Amino acid sequence: MSLTPDQAQWFSQTFDAMADNVEKAVLGKRHIVKLALTCLLAEGHLLLEDYPGTGKTQMARALANTIQGTNSRIQFTPDLLPSDVTGVTVYDQNKGVFEFHPGPIFHSIVLADEINRASPKTQSALLEVMEEGRVTVDGTTHDAGKPFMVIATQNPIEQAGTYRLPEAQLDRFLMKTSVGYPDEANTVDLLLNASVRDRATLVEPIITSATVAQMAELGDKVHVDAAIVRYVSQLAEESRRHPHVKLGLSVRGCLAYVRTAKVWALADGRDHLIPDDIKDLAVPVLCHRLLLDAEAQFNGVTVEQVISQLLEDVTPPSERVA
Repeated sequence: MSLTPDQAQWFSQTFDAMADNVEKAVLGKRHIVKLALTCLLAEGHLLLEDYPGTGKTQMARALANTIQGTNSRIQFTPDLLPSDVTGVTVYDQNKGVFEFHPGPIFHSIVLADEINRASPKTQSALLEVMEEGRVTVDGTTHDAGKPFMVIATQNPIEQAGTYRLPEAQLDRFLMKTSVGYPDEANTVDLLLNASVRDRATLVEPIITSATVAQMAELGDKVHVDAAIVRYVSQLAEESRRHPHVKLGLSVRGCLAYVRTAKVWALADGRDHLIPDDIKDLAVPVLCHRLLLDAEAQFNGVTVEQVISQLLEDVTPPSERVA
């Protein structure tokens, strides 16, 4: 069933209202907030590589407050165990049965802070729940519920004592971006209101979790022309052939790309994709999925430069000569 104009308009208006609400806590970061909301409504997960103190926790809590959901923060450290994330089964002597005690992963929005500081074994505890939305402990499966979104952070500095995220885990993040520092005007505004210690408390719920699920379903109905699909496929093929790229865009990455673009288009009030949707999302969707070879990294080539070249080399559908 196709989308109606009224449904597209309602989605766009609700999306903007959600972004306005989150911006009460994260000032001057409209584009980043829109990416985070798109990630949430596309039922994906977000990786933030950013410096400390840029508002990552505030954004996660503001998102959770906006959708009337719950949130948790897991500080990843080298001694963190998988059971500290997923939960553990404990024997109750009074009842004579084993009971599952859920871990902090069972929340609507989960902030996995400095995820690369935990051991690979603990990092892998997130793989199942991020991919399938459920956790298996002692042979029993537990549903994480919906909405469910992991916002993981890692610092671009202080790499000593960290464990690099493997490509398989990076691919499970729908997007990667950074919040960045606010501009001068917003910094001044923050400082003038320094008495507000926790800006996330200013964010009141404006929609329910059920509405989030409804919006996610509408995102699936956005029309995607075959020419747009071929455009994404050709970008993927070109990334695998690029001389600087050791690992190109996977099929899972292509699916994530299209799914994200559908929500992005609907947020703009459209019931169909256009090439600009693909271009707008190229960096946040592709930057963590393309692995450069050692020579390119040594020569200072960046992933952003490679993505820009890919967009130049592959002609969008509207510009093709018949």
